[in-house]
Amino acid sequence: MKKSPWAWVPSLYFAEGLPNVIVAELSVLMYQQLGLSNAEIALYTSLFYLPWVIKPFWSPFVDILKTKRWWILAMELLLGAAFGGIAFSIPTSFWLQATICLFWLLAFSSATHDIAADGFYMLGLNEHDQAWFVGIRNTFYRIASIFSKGLLIWLAGFLQVAFRGQIKYSWSIVFYAVAGIFIGLYLWHNYVMPRPKADVANKVLTHKKNGKAAKQSAGEIWREIVETVVTFFRKPYALTAVLFMLLYRFPEALLSKISILFLRDFPHAGGLGLSPQEFSFVYGTIGVIGLLGGGILGGILASRDGLKKWLWPMVLAITVPDLVYVYLSYALPESLWLINACVFIEQFGYGFGFTAYTLYLIYYSQGNFKTSHYAICTGLMAASMMLPGMLSGWLESKLGYRYFFLLVIGACFVTFIVTALIKFDPEFGKKKVEEEQIEED
Repeated sequence: MKKSPWAWVPSLYFAEGLPNVIVAELSVLMYQQLGLSNAEIALYTSLFYLPWVIKPFWSPFVDILKTKRWWILAMELLLGAAFGGIAFSIPTSFWLQATICLFWLLAFSSATHDIAADGFYMLGLNEHDQAWFVGIRNTFYRIASIFSKGLLIWLAGFLQVAFRGQIKYSWSIVFYAVAGIFIGLYLWHNYVMPRPKADVANKVLTHKKNGKAAKQSAGEIWREIVETVVTFFRKPYALTAVLFMLLYRFPEALLSKISILFLRDFPHAGGLGLSPQEFSFVYGTIGVIGLLGGGILGGILASRDGLKKWLWPMVLAITVPDLVYVYLSYALPESLWLINACVFIEQFGYGFGFTAYTLYLIYYSQGNFKTSHYAICTGLMAASMMLPGMLSGWLESKLGYRYFFLLVIGACFVTFIVTALIKFDPEFGKKKVEEEQIEED
């Protein structure tokens, strides 16, 4: 019996988004509550990006070793076990070493799940359904973000009140709950996910031997990876393109970890002192809504008028709203509505400005090795957040929140410079007249 895509596409992309957000952002709040310094938190949690940085180099082996369906189910079981391991480790005396190792396992498992899920999506759906469900998959990925930064953080805060400040016990329960969710997702996907005929191991058949198609060996795949990387860096304006990919989000990379810590830190330490419940609403709900709204608007405008027209408005949108953190750090307002408004503005601007970055990655990936080149772009995108994030906590510890946020504003000039250097087709992104006529017909 054919399984409806509605049975597995939403839950598959919820499962893809959930560990990503937990590893990158929820871990920041947990480690803060467990007593680590800002410098330690930023360093450890930024290093968790590494699996996504190097993901392009092991993704071909997901194709040749097992089916995409097998990888999805195996990774969901492994994710469930890793979340359970974190839950078990938190109350122990070796919680720091254990949770760091297990978050690394989560990150590698999540990155591998990403590879398999995106590949399975193309195998399990025809072209029409792929186009139709793209909005659904993105929506449920964002729902996972709201669930992680909203509901899970709210639950941790609620449990801390219920159990009179038992922070470790509360976070342990939260991670046991997430472990249960992934065991449930594994059981559900094992039942509802289809078994496409095209989803077979060793499917890469690109050369002939004695007149017959032959499977690629691991060595041949490595040679193709090297060729892909070489051709990527031999493209026109490769240096300015790589600089853009690494530095366009430089201010945001500095800000991403510290903004979370600032919202939660005690007022006497220069923070706003939000409770976990308040934080879950401000950052995990209102902030995500702003991010979604900005991204949707950016996509609509760029598809209508092209990237060139909206490039600089998007650059301003991803940089100038960072000023709200300068204001918040000096004013330290108590009004939750004012804090919500500031976070919404900053996240809306980020969502709008990120559209330009995504479109440029798509543009640069055009030509031969399109898929592989885009995978390298996404690796550079992860590196652009990892490297500055590793230093952000140390910088904040030396400067304090106020001067750190002023430094972030200064870093915006880096974004302006690398944007001014890039070259691209001014017609890229515009809806062609021919496409409009086809739609009308």
